[in-house]
Amino acid sequence: MSRSIIAASCGILLVTCAFAAEGLALAVTTTNAYTVVDTGQTNCYDDNHPITEPAPGQPFYGQDAQFASSSPAYANNGDGTVTDLNTGLMWVQARGTQMTWDAAVADATSNTTGGNTDWRMPTIKELYSLILFSGVNGASVTNTAGYVPFIDSNYFGFVYGSGTGGERVIDCQDWSGTEYVSTTMNGDATIFGVNFADGRIKGYPKYVSGSGTGQVNYVRYVRGNTAYGTNQFADNGDGTITDLATSLMWSQADSGVGLNWSNALTWVQAELPGL
Repeated sequence: MSRSIIAASCGILLVTCAFAAEGLALAVTTTNAYTVVDTGQTNCYDDNHPITEPAPGQPFYGQDAQFASSSPAYANNGDGTVTDLNTGLMWVQARGTQMTWDAAVADATSNTTGGNTDWRMPTIKELYSLILFSGVNGASVTNTAGYVPFIDSNYFGFVYGSGTGGERVIDCQDWSGTEYVSTTMNGDATIFGVNFADGRIKGYPKYVSGSGTGQVNYVRYVRGNTAYGTNQFADNGDGTITDLATSLMWSQADSGVGLNWSNALTWVQAELPGL
């Protein structure tokens, strides 16, 4: 199963129904516009613990680790850039310093890493493509014991928050170039972002609440396919939708009722026993 399925499920469907959608993706024969990278998750779980991979018909069958796709793969270009061998996107390897979103957008146009002059802010889908869900959260927010980054730190620059003063070790978020179309809590202008310390994708205030001072986060620039992540939906007229951009097929309707994760996995098998 692939990362875009999670993104679509959590971002569009109700969370209680979202995981049912994981099992509804089928490969179809089309020309891919872009590759969806696998999550890197290799373990199966029950509600609380890792478990042996369940067989069809058993509880918790049909989860992420049981559906493999394009494994994360990168190349260090030796010039301060990293190429994602699945998506073809090129990234600035260094993370740089924290800056406001406005400064990050402006800085992209003047960045010349690797001799390239077409760097840009990544969309939230592009930034999301770098997440490895083999990452691990530690037990404390003041030290990094037990943490494993949700990004391949062998290729990409990454640093946790200091864990001192008011800064937690998870306070090291990355901006994307994708703004909310409206506002969030307290009427805040908000930017989508990714936290590679704890694996969260969420909105971060553009400004420090109650002031005109810009909030600071990290940024990593990208170049390449500007159509990456752009869906191309086709209604198959049989209760399914094909995304021509990813070659994934989806059920058009969700479960219609809220389901916990175990029941959602079971519902998929009952509705589509051929999966």
